[in-house]
Amino acid sequence: MKVEERLKLKRKAVERELENILSQENSLLFQAMRYAVFSGGKRFRPLLTLSSGECFGASPDLVLPFACALELIHNYSLVHDDLPSLDNDDLRRGKPSCHKAYGEDIALLAGDSLLTMAFEIAAQAPLRNDLQIKRGQIIKEISQFAGVKGMVGGQLMDITLSQDVLTEETYHELILKKTGSLIIASVKTGAILGEAGDSELEAVIKYGRNVGLAFQVRDDILDSGKDAQKGRLPRPNSVSLFGLKDSERRLKDFVEAAKNALDEASLESEELNYLAAKLLELEKRSENEQNS
Repeated sequence: MKVEERLKLKRKAVERELENILSQENSLLFQAMRYAVFSGGKRFRPLLTLSSGECFGASPDLVLPFACALELIHNYSLVHDDLPSLDNDDLRRGKPSCHKAYGEDIALLAGDSLLTMAFEIAAQAPLRNDLQIKRGQIIKEISQFAGVKGMVGGQLMDITLSQDVLTEETYHELILKKTGSLIIASVKTGAILGEAGDSELEAVIKYGRNVGLAFQVRDDILDSGKDAQKGRLPRPNSVSLFGLKDSERRLKDFVEAAKNALDEASLESEELNYLAAKLLELEKRSENEQNS
């Protein structure tokens, strides 16, 4: 079976599991949560988790709940990021943002609920007795990567740092926190469930860091000029800092470094290599791919 077909099957499994998770009730809050999660998106992070777990021999059923938990956290971050107090985006993946569809108050609560539900899912995921100790490790890792030391800290940098004081080092720190953290958490979670060794975990983290950098640089290239269109001061981004051609070169370098991280550790994963390489595709994306 081709790699694209295998990933398509994994994506369908993620969709089914998310449907199960979010079908508990039909309250207004759950409607808003489902709206946020099922408004599009490529499920990039759960695919990384499942592919990483498979690389180390972990069964998909074992990894799937944690993959979905990470996707819930990602979507919570998008709901909050779109709010007027942050990015003030009216559209998400070609549809009205959650706060435009349900109001700011419900959107805020929907984001809160997706975040807390993610940890409920991780805490209740079935694990063999010999893997129970891994649960605490994974929850700790995810909470750190998603919190003030990771994604939330990166979001703070994004809204407080001005373009004129930005350096390459600071920009990379911002990316690795805001975008890279959850990507690293995704591949590391799969590796932990597959009982990867220390050197293998280091390789997976290096892969995740470079994929995170590539993912954001690609977004910056594709979103170039978005701030000007919205009439706001430019947020820190690769194109305004390094220029378009240099950003494209950096994207290629990060993807190559991600793939090399696996090669150097003799880790064979056609899917992880494919997911990294897909970031090199820079054709104009459709609206429903926005920040997926």
